[in-house]
Amino acid sequence: MKKLLGKLAVSLGVVMAGTGVAKAAGCAVCTVAVGAALEGARRFGLEDVVSGVWAGGLIYSLMTWTAVYMQKKGVQNKLWYVLNFIMYYGLLAMVYVIPVGKPYVVYNESCMWGVDQFLLGTVVGSLVFWGMDKWYERIKRNNGGHAYFPFQKVVMPFTGLLITTLIFWAILRWLPQVGIVLC
Repeated sequence: MKKLLGKLAVSLGVVMAGTGVAKAAGCAVCTVAVGAALEGARRFGLEDVVSGVWAGGLIYSLMTWTAVYMQKKGVQNKLWYVLNFIMYYGLLAMVYVIPVGKPYVVYNESCMWGVDQFLLGTVVGSLVFWGMDKWYERIKRNNGGHAYFPFQKVVMPFTGLLITTLIFWAILRWLPQVGIVLC
């Protein structure tokens, strides 16, 4: 399974490298950076909420990238954009069932505030990435259509996810020590 995932990751990277530059969160560099951080979080054995934050950012980035591509191709039916959203988040939900014998993430195996950690992290990561994307668009609009520094559209969402990761890490590390139960 790990070999298959590795081949899929390489294939996705090759496809992204051959694609033109998109807007804000839909850029290939953002997607690769977030995807690499997601795999790093899993390999270092970090909590599911941390992996979920990066998975949410990755899914939002891929979803935005696809939406930008559909806009360039002249897709105007809103149903396709809704299906884009459902498809990517549906694919992410597959981590709970694939592989069938031993899922990558077991639903509610680890929870935080009564919610599955991976699911919580995914929702928060998507919202953070979305927020940083909107913030970047606002900065660019207020600066005459230019970023303040090169690769700002990559640095902002990545930094937002990194800060969110550190916040969740601190919560997981210190709240149980003072007697606050997370689940």
